[in-house]
Amino acid sequence: MTTLRPFTCMDLLKFNNVNLDPLTETFGLAFYMQYLAHWPEHFQVAESPSGEIMGYIMGKAEGLGENWHGHVTALTVSPDYRRLGMAATLMSWLEETSEKKQAYFVDLFVRVSNKVAIQMYKQLGYIIYRTVLEYYSGDPDEDAYDMRKACSRDVNRQSVIPLEHPVRPEDVD
Repeated sequence: MTTLRPFTCMDLLKFNNVNLDPLTETFGLAFYMQYLAHWPEHFQVAESPSGEIMGYIMGKAEGLGENWHGHVTALTVSPDYRRLGMAATLMSWLEETSEKKQAYFVDLFVRVSNKVAIQMYKQLGYIIYRTVLEYYSGDPDEDAYDMRKACSRDVNRQSVIPLEHPVRPEDVD
C-alpha cells in the first residue's frame, strides 16, 4: 500500500530514482530546502511499503487578493509507478491543501511538448490558461502552458478564463 507523507530532508538523499528522468525538472538542494522551510504543507512524497520513493509533489501558496493560489512547482512519479494514478493522487492532495488555504485556483507550468502530462491535467479538470513563451531553457528554449483549475472559493470561475495572447516569463506574476 502506498503511503503519502510529508517530504523530509532525508528524502533528498534517496529520490534519484524519481528525479533521473528527462521530463522531471531537477533543482539544486537549496531550492528543495527553501520549499521545505517555507511551504512544508505543500510538499508530499508517495512511498512504497519497502520505503522506496514512488513520486512526490512540491508546491506553494502565493499571490494576493483574487490571485491567491496554490502552485505546483514539481510533480513527478518514478517510471516504475506511472499509469497507476499516483500523479492524480498527489495532485488531489495538493488541491485539497490549496482549498484549506482558501486559494482561488491551483496552477502549474508544463512543457508544450509533454502531451501525456497535458492530457492528464486536462482529465483532472485543468485548462490551458495561457502560453508562456520560452519558459523552459534549452536549445532551443521551449514554451510552457500555464494550466489552471479553479477552487471552490472562485465561485464565478474568473481565474480560469483563458488569456488570448501568449506572455513572456517576465510577465508571469
